[in-house]
Amino acid sequence: MPLTYKQSGVDIDAGDELVERIKPLAAATRIAEVMGDVGGFAGLCRVPADVEDPVLVSGTDGVGTKLKVAFLTGVHDTIGFDLVGMCVNDVVTCGARPLFFLDYFATGRLELGVAEKVVAGIAAACKESGCALLGGETAELPGMYAPGEYDLAGFAVGVVARKKIVDGSRVAEGDVALGLPSSGLHSNGYSLARKAVLDVMKLGPGDRPPELGGKTVGEALLAPTRLYARHVQALLGTGIDVRAMSHVTGGGLPGNVPRVLPDGLGLRLERAWARPPVFDLVQRGAGVDEAEMRRTFNLGVGFVFVVAQADAARAADALRALGESPISLGRVVRVPADRAFEDRVEWPA
Repeated sequence: MPLTYKQSGVDIDAGDELVERIKPLAAATRIAEVMGDVGGFAGLCRVPADVEDPVLVSGTDGVGTKLKVAFLTGVHDTIGFDLVGMCVNDVVTCGARPLFFLDYFATGRLELGVAEKVVAGIAAACKESGCALLGGETAELPGMYAPGEYDLAGFAVGVVARKKIVDGSRVAEGDVALGLPSSGLHSNGYSLARKAVLDVMKLGPGDRPPELGGKTVGEALLAPTRLYARHVQALLGTGIDVRAMSHVTGGGLPGNVPRVLPDGLGLRLERAWARPPVFDLVQRGAGVDEAEMRRTFNLGVGFVFVVAQADAARAADALRALGESPISLGRVVRVPADRAFEDRVEWPA
């Protein structure tokens, strides 16, 4: 009997069926600039006509070992949300409006129900961020992944007028940093978090330790990454002098905020803030040092705006009007030119 591709582990019919299931999900994210539909060789998107001297802004990422928690729990409908967040939250730090997103989903054997849930999460996050799910790639790779596992990657493209690019170059001593809360771990530090909670503490995804206030371990670890695109667009639209923005990912505040500060400047944090309880679970349950927590996790701050001191109160009010609880983090200060990168964020005593 002749060998077929399906007998080798690749089901073309399943792949075609997934494309059909994805089409209405992508259609729900359509924006005015999109040309054509999902299913072609390439996605087409016009540059918005109302953007003067447009500059395209791109970002790419994955969701790391948070995927392992999805596999462990069987919950796959939010991991795609994380994927979009990790890319779009980066793109908007330049002041860009996100235009479109593409994903790459790879697995050993395509399970239609799982893949559809993942893409549904991607589409939901695209819609919330105001960008189109323009296309993607599904790869069935027998022998590459353990049964029931898959990998995700994606990239986003946005656009900003050249004169409106926010790049941190105008940040000055005395500027104020405002933070937007995170939902928890977002999509970083999961190798440490999983080791601490699942291996050291021996907790299972259904356990409800007291630190989590009634939530299960699985729920806390899978809390989806927050999306900040709407907040950025709203704040920039007020005319407030936003001088820099930082998406707080792996490396925490020390590893991300200095990336948008000019040489010789740092951020002095002036007060503590309430951390989501999952961080207390990881730290207290496994004895993780505070310095290690700071350089690994966002610790409750997912996004940072640096604004002119004169605009700080108005910026905070604008964020509150969006239903947010902005965190007054501290001020930009001068630091020695030879200070280590991560030491440019000074923590309160």
